[in-house]
Parts: sequence; C-alpha cells; structure tokens
Amino acid sequence: MLYVVAALGLIGLAAVVAFFTFGSSSASNGNDFTAAGGQITTVQAALAGQHVTTAPKRSAYNTWPPTSGPHFPATAPYDLYTEPVEQYRLLHNLEHGAVVVQYGDKVPQATVDEITKWYQEDPNGLVVAPLPQLGRQITLGAWTQDDRSSASSRGTGVLGKTTTFDKDGFNWFVSTYGFRGPEPFTRDMLEPGNG
Repeated sequence: MLYVVAALGLIGLAAVVAFFTFGSSSASNGNDFTAAGGQITTVQAALAGQHVTTAPKRSAYNTWPPTSGPHFPATAPYDLYTEPVEQYRLLHNLEHGAVVVQYGDKVPQATVDEITKWYQEDPNGLVVAPLPQLGRQITLGAWTQDDRSSASSRGTGVLGKTTTFDKDGFNWFVSTYGFRGPEPFTRDMLEPGNG
C-alpha cells in the first residue's frame, strides 16, 4: 500500500513539474500571437489584382485596416513612417506578402519606440505606420494565398490586433503569415525603400 501511495505521489509531482516546465514556456516563447494577449481575425480575401487610382470607400473592405481588396497599382515603399499611409497603397504591399503594422494615436510613445526597434532589427518586408483612428490598438495585417491552383482562389486576409507590443508575438505573426501573398515575394526582395 505504501508503494502505491509513493508511486502516485511521484506521478503527481512529475505532472506538476511538467506543467510548469512545458505549460509556462509555451505561453512565453512567442509561438502564438494570442499568448501575448492579441486577437487574430481571418476572412476570405476580397478580389485580388483589382488596381485603382483613387482610394475606395472603407465599405469596400472586409477588415479595417484592410487586408485584401482593391489597391493602388504600385506598393508603398517598405519603410518606417511617421505619418499615416493611404490604406489602398499598403494593400499592394500585402499582396506581395509584406506585413503591415499600424498603431493608433493613443498607443504610448514607449510602445511605438519598441515597435521601431523591432522593425529596425529586420525591416525587410515590413511597413510600420501610424493610423490615428486605431486609438489604443496596434494591428498587424497580412494577405495569404497558399492555393494557387484555382483562379477563383482569393486567399485569406489576416488581421492581428493587440494593445501591447510583444516581440515574440510579432515575430510569430510575421513568420506565420508573412511572405505568402497572392503575388509572393521572398522577404529579402522587399527591402526598405523599395516600392
């Protein structure tokens, strides 16, 4: 009887150790944007390839900020902006597989500084810009299309929303959703200043 109780005690102890060892690391190792408090929305992408030279109405998009849909014929330069960039210009960047990070006017400057530092560590394929109407929110946008076998496949718009910066979570979003656009470019092809 004592052996059974001792064995059960060891099994319980092993379970507790495993929970704290593996359970806590999965929440803090950056393998999930939502582990850092973010939310991810995915929607069927709007029609790809529709070039327009004037900004469409906001109702033309199924997410805000938009993650797919009608867009300007040329990409915006991949860069770190201090002024808002027209959304329909950024969509062409997303179509090429870029990730666009935007933040509202109520995001603390210290958080903007963290985002800036993160961008500077590996800026290829990224656009960072303010979007005042987001308020306290920070968004990460991507447009993915893995199935190119069908002309009717539009892909998926992906929008991450958070109110804090988490480096591991941002890196996870970029590595999971970036560089899979309808017009796929490798990250090294999307250098800062190109547009």
